[in-house]
Amino acid sequence: MPDIVIAFFALGLVAGLLKSDLKVPGAIYETLTILLMLALGIKGGLALHSHTGSVRVGDLALIALCGVLIPLLLYPLLRRVVRLGQADAASVAAHYGSVSAATFAVAVAFADTRALPLLPETSLYLVVLELPGIVAMLLFHRRHSVQKTSSGSVWHEALTNRGVLLLCGGILLGWAYGPVGLAPIESALIGGFQTFLALFLLEMGICTATVCRPLPLQHWRVLVFAALAPPGLAWGGIAVTLLLELPAGSALVLTTLFASASYIAAPAIVRKAMPEANAGLAMLAALGVTFPFNVLLGIPLYHQWLQAVA
Repeated sequence: MPDIVIAFFALGLVAGLLKSDLKVPGAIYETLTILLMLALGIKGGLALHSHTGSVRVGDLALIALCGVLIPLLLYPLLRRVVRLGQADAASVAAHYGSVSAATFAVAVAFADTRALPLLPETSLYLVVLELPGIVAMLLFHRRHSVQKTSSGSVWHEALTNRGVLLLCGGILLGWAYGPVGLAPIESALIGGFQTFLALFLLEMGICTATVCRPLPLQHWRVLVFAALAPPGLAWGGIAVTLLLELPAGSALVLTTLFASASYIAAPAIVRKAMPEANAGLAMLAALGVTFPFNVLLGIPLYHQWLQAVA
């Protein structure tokens, strides 16, 4: 049987494909998003509270560099093989250079339920991979585009993104206050993490079905790319985990992040910085194919691969 949170995603996917009137109200979805990002940040901050001195800063720098390299490597593939225009290739590459916070949450839950060891700084992997790929690709696009976007505007949009602020703020709160200071809210916020994630994934299942119905077969190259990119990128993540000698839980989380694509932070930033790009193509790839692949098949598969090479 799959994890219960995955079952909620499957329920939402089935409901969406059947054109059910099931939906999570918009206000509740927004609240779930805030609670989930805060809970992720605070969980990471709590882990760092007593282990700040043991954080492997060099590891984080290498991981951030990988976040820059991934979209730069994907861009020529999207241009020449997938045959996207310059703006669309840059947009899709930016989404895959960034990461999915929801996929990260599922990977952390998977590791927690199997008692896989996690380094205290594991939540920082999400932080250092969220923005570098987006910013690198937007600056790359700015150099090759007729429509020039202010680099200051790019950085402001990236650094003030809601998800980034909630995640970084949660980490700082968890680190600063620790278990004692957070005791009044810990049981509700951290204890409710699995519930927030389950309800969030229910809505994600419905959204995935909406994006893919009807299946846009005219974009079959994008669909194939979105299905093949996760396992391909995952092997890059596995190589980095072996280089860094990460414990099993952190290795799984990092591998999953490499294989993921952003559909929350990246669209908000890219739409403003690349108005000429087709935002639907990136959402089709990231949310319609890559996200469900990772949640339903990828994470258990990556775990098996990591066990095989350990």
